[in-house]
Amino acid sequence: MKKLTGKMLILLLACLVLLQTAGLAEDGFSTSYTYTYDYWEDVQESPDAYRVATVIDSMSLGLENLENIRINKAQSLFVRNQFIYVCDTNNNRILEIERKGNSFSLSRVIREIQGAEINTFSTPYDVFVDEDYNLYVADYGNQRVVMMDRDLNWIRNYTKPSDATFDQSLNFLPKKIVADVAGRVYALCQNVNKGLVKYEADGTFSGFIGANTVSISMGEYIWKRYFQTKEQRAQTENFVPTEYENIYIDDEGFIYATNIVFSEYDLKSDAAKPIRRLNSLGTDILIKNDRFPPIGDLFWVEQGAEGNGPSKFVDITVMKNDIYVALDRTRGRLFGYDSQGVLLWAFGTKGNVEGAFTGAVSLEHMGYDLLVLDQMENSITVFQTTEYGQTIYDATETYLDGKYEESADLWRGVMRMNANYPLAFRGIGRAVLRQDQYEEAMDYFKLAHDRENYGRAFKLYRKEWVERNIWWMLLLAALLLLVPLGIGKIRKMKGEVNAHELGKIRR
Repeated sequence: MKKLTGKMLILLLACLVLLQTAGLAEDGFSTSYTYTYDYWEDVQESPDAYRVATVIDSMSLGLENLENIRINKAQSLFVRNQFIYVCDTNNNRILEIERKGNSFSLSRVIREIQGAEINTFSTPYDVFVDEDYNLYVADYGNQRVVMMDRDLNWIRNYTKPSDATFDQSLNFLPKKIVADVAGRVYALCQNVNKGLVKYEADGTFSGFIGANTVSISMGEYIWKRYFQTKEQRAQTENFVPTEYENIYIDDEGFIYATNIVFSEYDLKSDAAKPIRRLNSLGTDILIKNDRFPPIGDLFWVEQGAEGNGPSKFVDITVMKNDIYVALDRTRGRLFGYDSQGVLLWAFGTKGNVEGAFTGAVSLEHMGYDLLVLDQMENSITVFQTTEYGQTIYDATETYLDGKYEESADLWRGVMRMNANYPLAFRGIGRAVLRQDQYEEAMDYFKLAHDRENYGRAFKLYRKEWVERNIWWMLLLAALLLLVPLGIGKIRKMKGEVNAHELGKIRR
């Protein structure tokens, strides 16, 4: 009887734990591995910022019934308004998917280009669609970038430049493309290490921008200078910068580029620069105001086995609020950063369950939703924000809109859902600082361990305190100056009186 009672008690406790866990999940607590880092660089688990909404694949699109050809090693996604474009690389086609609410349906399959001399694709790697719905395809196998209108009528080809700056011994192998509002096209080409190949709107080649630089450590320089033979030095002279991994152009025309070829020891010092924001001159202007630059995971096992090594970003997408999300190939994770380079959240893993990836290669956003293309599973996972994630976005955007009081209230809401979230303290501090509440801002920046903003708030608080107390300070200064003078004057007068009286007595 006692044994039975003990078993019943254990069963009851287990049920209570399960019910509590379910309740926590409903209230917005973490149901998967979502995390950030604290001031001491320790991992802090957090509520989910995103959850899986749906998975798009060949079956859900009806491809098996329509053409009996499943998606095969698709390499790229692109989103324009309610349309998703998929580069179905091994099938030499582009899939256009339309979204209506939370349903996704196949709009058309693009296989041919009307009026082009070569009217089919060969191993297309990337697709870009401008605001007029003109399509640009990185037609890798045909060694061109082809442009067509929304009705698939051919407009022009962008091919290998005949300029002397382009090595004519190389094939023209475009893998990633973007175009700006002026119609200029930027192509990331395999084996080209001078940066992005740039074309004007009329198809004229106009040079390269954003070349990666080669950094050599002092140890490498000393080894090469004093210990290598002439033959060894000659063999290493062809050490040149490598091309980027992926590119994305934001609404302001800046190009975000990811790079996966670097020394892992250069990451925390910001010598590696795995994410860059390039202006029209190709200069990196990415803002990095956190303790460490945006590099993904802060700790990793040295490279060797699969899943080891630092984060390597294979794609990036940028939202209208300048929040950007990078896709990590190493561990199948997504890292979200704000415009200051501060980590908002990280989540994801490798695997073949819902929300995990086996071969994630491309990332896009549709509103706040995130879409991840998995080339191994031949599927697109759609993530939607939770209440926690949406509140972070709302708090960020209301601050950018100048609604500082509302932003502070939203950040307080974030803090109620996650008390270990330093960005909430920083967000409230920035909002109240804009409301001239300097002392309160200092308290929040102190909690966030934000020395830079604390120093800014302290300077403003000190200035305000001086202006508020200037008359008392002047009065005190006057007293400190006049009282000794008065005392000295009185003493002098008293001395003169005493001397006069003493003179009288002597007479």
